[in-house]
Amino acid sequence: MSRALVVLGAAVVATGLLVSPAAAAPVAKPVGPKVRLIGERIVPHGLTFQGTTVGGLSGIDRDPCTGGYVFISDDRSALQPARFYTARIDVTSDGIGPVEFTGTHPFLRPDGTPYPPLSAGDGTTVDPEDIRVDPWTGGYTWSQEGERRPEVLIDPSVRTAKRDGRFASELPLPANLRMTADRGPRQNLVLEGLTYAGAGSLVVSAVEGPLLQDGPVPTPEHGALSRIVVQTRTGHQLAQYAYPQEPAFATPVPPTAAASNGVPAILAVDPLDPTRYLVVERAFVTGVGNKVRVYEVDTKGATNVAGRDLADPSGVRPVRKRLLVDLADLGLSTVDNIEGISWGPALRSGERSLLLVSDDNFSPTQVTQVIALGVRGW
Repeated sequence: MSRALVVLGAAVVATGLLVSPAAAAPVAKPVGPKVRLIGERIVPHGLTFQGTTVGGLSGIDRDPCTGGYVFISDDRSALQPARFYTARIDVTSDGIGPVEFTGTHPFLRPDGTPYPPLSAGDGTTVDPEDIRVDPWTGGYTWSQEGERRPEVLIDPSVRTAKRDGRFASELPLPANLRMTADRGPRQNLVLEGLTYAGAGSLVVSAVEGPLLQDGPVPTPEHGALSRIVVQTRTGHQLAQYAYPQEPAFATPVPPTAAASNGVPAILAVDPLDPTRYLVVERAFVTGVGNKVRVYEVDTKGATNVAGRDLADPSGVRPVRKRLLVDLADLGLSTVDNIEGISWGPALRSGERSLLLVSDDNFSPTQVTQVIALGVRGW
């Protein structure tokens, strides 16, 4: 099929012009025992590599050019300039090898300089969160959350870098993802998830939590609606879909402490299919711990909510979702702050490998954990 036909077909499906009949209200039901743990690796805390501190790994993607992986660090240029890492990780049906870092580069601004820390006060700081290898160019597309504070508003962004970190381009974002005084993303709940779909013709992002105009964040008593945003490679918006987040999974200890849930990552199930995704929900409850679940999501039949607020969701049909795996069921050494997800190589067992990475927040009480799963049926 020609690239033009792939792009046209992906755009038609993504905008809802070709959809199946309206489905029943979305219910998070388990798929079944399709996932098994292959293994896990812990990167030593405070590891130094080429003059940088390895940590804050909040995104991962497999590089088809090399068979290796790229990680993004969410260091806001506080320790070293905002950056990414490349690495080798051997994944087979029987296990996962060590994480061997092979390179690192800072992301550069259009003028060729690294991004400054927030303390610089010039409004150009970034909060890196997710990274994908562009399937057409081999460059790195990455998202960052910007900032919302009483004294500063910095918009989130999706940018593309060359393989050495040099600035290549920036994707125009929809108006409702920009920071204003009383509308737009909440602080630190912005563009965490990023993936390519539709044979690379679409850039799909996930907002971690509800926009200010979309209602309250999840609590132990109720869930929330966040957004999945579908754009072309040039930034033309095709659709936004409401994503139903689960309530926080437990009551905090003490009850007045924090309990949260959010979407840190999204991944296309099939590179040709613009309608099916894996979505990570990562919850933290004070005094209880973390819960991480991966859902299979289908946007067919969902309402395009690009032009409306979600505080009143009347008439909105969210995306359909069903549970693929709860990491608590896998026998891991710990379930930490998972923020990145990527397909790995096909396995001789007939499974697809799926890798996840946790962000240790550069804290000695957390871990940088790389998990390999085997997934059957796709």
